[in-house]
Amino acid sequence: MAKQTLVVDNIRVGTVGAPMITPKPGGTPAAINFMRSMGFDHFEIAWVQSVRVSDEACAEIKATKEKHSGFSLSVHAPYYINLNSQTDDLMKKSDERLLAAARKGFLAGATEIVFHPGSYHNQPPEQVYERAKQKLLELTKILRKEKVTVNLRPETMGKGAMFGTLEEAIQLSVDVPGVLPAIDFAHLHARTGKNNTYEEFRDMLGKVEKGLGRRGLDNLHIHLSGIAYGPKGEKNHIPLNEADMNYRALLQALLDVDAKGSIAVEAPDPFHIADAMTIQGTYRRLRDLKAGITEETDPTDADL
Repeated sequence: MAKQTLVVDNIRVGTVGAPMITPKPGGTPAAINFMRSMGFDHFEIAWVQSVRVSDEACAEIKATKEKHSGFSLSVHAPYYINLNSQTDDLMKKSDERLLAAARKGFLAGATEIVFHPGSYHNQPPEQVYERAKQKLLELTKILRKEKVTVNLRPETMGKGAMFGTLEEAIQLSVDVPGVLPAIDFAHLHARTGKNNTYEEFRDMLGKVEKGLGRRGLDNLHIHLSGIAYGPKGEKNHIPLNEADMNYRALLQALLDVDAKGSIAVEAPDPFHIADAMTIQGTYRRLRDLKAGITEETDPTDADL
């Protein structure tokens, strides 16, 4: 008979968007209930096309989330956000999308607002960084004034033409209060074809700690998936069993630095649940091995 020992998960696992097998109808509240019924503790709401949700619907989402102890919510803001938009009209629309995701996400009980930070547009990275920093200083000031207490999380990106290296995401988090990185390890792997060994994962986590201290490692928000890539970087997300993503080494690195936070799994349907379960199960197995927890065999089961 296996000995049961209670060990707390420092990393909560869930999916980005509702899996296709989520009961219908019901929207995001149904997705939250379904995720908890499957044993997960996180869900990322995918408002990736637009933010069209009423305050009443947000209140229902928040009430559903609060029924589940230890459950966390994040929001993936619309794809069409670019902190380096090239016209005033595009910049205004980008601002509105990010602010809407933050405002409605806050009402819905989410604390982390993930967004794609934009493109270099063939401009020097240092110039783009300064523009992104000033834009985030402007937007976070607006949110603070409105008492919208969320973290804006620029996501690390999977193509070299996109603004969003790990170093850029960390530095924005140093320079702008109310900003923390969303670290997509699959994107970072696809961006260069590297960043896929235990040593590289430890190095990346070390950069987070150097820039942000323990606060950074204690409040991680991670995207993880299989990914297809080529010379120019990311092509598309793929199932873990088709990818070379060394997720086991990453999970071991997270355990070895005592990281805390959430992992939102981006997998194509119908692999949402399977890949999230694989990551959660592997994390828990490695956690138990690190803690020295093993199954003890019932003497009555032994061969005599």
